[in-house]
Amino acid sequence: MDLRNIAIIAHVDHGKTTLVDQLLRQSGTFRANQQVQERALDSNELERERGITILAKCTSVEWRGTRINIVDTPGHADFGGEVERILSMVDGVLVLVDAAEGPMPQTKFVTAKALKQGLKPIVVINKVDRSDARAHEVHNAVFDLFAALDATDEQLDFPTLYASGRNGWAVADLDKDEHKDLTPLFELIVRHVAPPVADTDKPFALLATILEYDPYLGRVLTGRIESGTARVNMPVKALNRDGCVIEEARLTKLLAFRGLERRPIDEAQAGDIIAIAGLTTTTVADTIGAVDLAEPLHAIPVDPPTLAMTFSVNDSPLAGREGTKVTSRMIVERLRREAEGNVAIRVTESADKDSVEVAGRGELQLGVLIETMRREGFELAISRPRVLFRTDPITGQRLEPVEEVQIDLDQEYAGVVVDKLSQRKAEMRDMRPSGGGKMRLLFHAPTRGLIGYQGELLTDTRGTAVMSRIFHAYAPWKGPIEGRRNGVLISTANGDAVAYALWNLEERGPMFITPGTPVYQGMIVGAHSRGNDLDVNPIKGKQLTNIRTTAKDEAVRLTPPITMTLEQAIAYIDDDELVEVTPKSIRLRKRFLDPNERKRASRAAEAAGA
Repeated sequence: MDLRNIAIIAHVDHGKTTLVDQLLRQSGTFRANQQVQERALDSNELERERGITILAKCTSVEWRGTRINIVDTPGHADFGGEVERILSMVDGVLVLVDAAEGPMPQTKFVTAKALKQGLKPIVVINKVDRSDARAHEVHNAVFDLFAALDATDEQLDFPTLYASGRNGWAVADLDKDEHKDLTPLFELIVRHVAPPVADTDKPFALLATILEYDPYLGRVLTGRIESGTARVNMPVKALNRDGCVIEEARLTKLLAFRGLERRPIDEAQAGDIIAIAGLTTTTVADTIGAVDLAEPLHAIPVDPPTLAMTFSVNDSPLAGREGTKVTSRMIVERLRREAEGNVAIRVTESADKDSVEVAGRGELQLGVLIETMRREGFELAISRPRVLFRTDPITGQRLEPVEEVQIDLDQEYAGVVVDKLSQRKAEMRDMRPSGGGKMRLLFHAPTRGLIGYQGELLTDTRGTAVMSRIFHAYAPWKGPIEGRRNGVLISTANGDAVAYALWNLEERGPMFITPGTPVYQGMIVGAHSRGNDLDVNPIKGKQLTNIRTTAKDEAVRLTPPITMTLEQAIAYIDDDELVEVTPKSIRLRKRFLDPNERKRASRAAEAAGA
């Protein structure tokens, strides 16, 4: 069968997965009466909740005798490692751009990788039915972006379609053509994307790019067959990047992507994207090939992680009450399995074996990993994220990761945002109006200055600003950045919080807990209105006496507490604090629960600093 392999790349929320839904529907993949949930490819529970794509996924549609393999990629910068890998599986890319927002940082990041590999892009300007759409301006902006990314003349001569993914139509000319269906897009993919160049006479070779775990098949590796033919039960060997043999096995199962399903097949030809089961130790970036294959296929190096967190065993007094997986061995095994399938994550065990350092691309990527583990029944203690520094080999200078930050906001809030980011050592690169009373600000900011800034930005702009960030480069260290200004309220007792005690503590600062919440010594129960930490007793009840008074006791009315999401909690804590994560609760605590140990640790830190 005639084949085409294509990836869809775009910034988060520009409508990739919705467009794939319509491609599946209009190609006849679904029956006419079949009930299919919206964003069918976002099958992961967290993806559906957050409305973002986290894992790259393959699907395929048939269009008039041509099978089109489509890879849906994540749009968030933290999951860029997923995107970089899958570009080796495809022969063309569909660059999807919002007709109002234009090319965003993530579009730029992935498009640069795709153009560098020589892939020919098709540009689809989506959401042209928006009231604030500016399709022709965006088309010019995309051309300028490609030119800035050193695209070749052939790549700059890209075809463009204007589409509404939600309504299921695409046209080449926005003013003249009828808004009917996606036929122009199907025809353009078949015409513009080259069929895979594959030699069926050479030995079988496939580069593993996606690893999944299936409860029935075990490890399932997905990739494109570069040469030869794969058959069920054929003997194969796996080579790592250096060409060393990792294992020899048989292909127990060959699976092809047909719509939303993976169907078993007996054989697959070069150029097709398939999934393979039967290998026990082979992982992402390894080559699976016939027994007589001489050398491995080239794997694209993935950008290194920029943030690290420490995952340790939960040792609080409430440990083991809600989770079922609480030992360090279980935590390490789970993280090692994650690192196998996700090349953007790096896991290193500490010397004392009770904690693991996990390095990743950003707070969201690590937050999604923690949330996934939490739902699997794990209990963990998580440290504050820290930035991974480098040393310049020539000058010996300390280097830190710097990100390109783009913020779209109302003009009235521009001043406060510029002021806050300059305090966090950010440099403004561009400031321009984007229509409708909106501004677009562009900064280069150190990663450590952006930790915890998202919530502050939303507060400063009344929830109207949109921030996009992407790794830019390593640059010289920009000096100290002021951290959290307020201290915290720390519990001195074990038990359940009492409404009367919380009511008396409200004047000290906002609370994080409600009456009846279990607390323990060293747990953080609220924010202090001043800069120092304060030890408080949240379980102290009202002293009852037998003296009668004419005045009735006033009813205790509490201000609703601040409830933090996992990402907010991780961004809020200081270096001497941890987030305790269990399947049902997220608690903040001090690293040392005993107040005397805390004093000793702070004195030791002061002595080391002096």
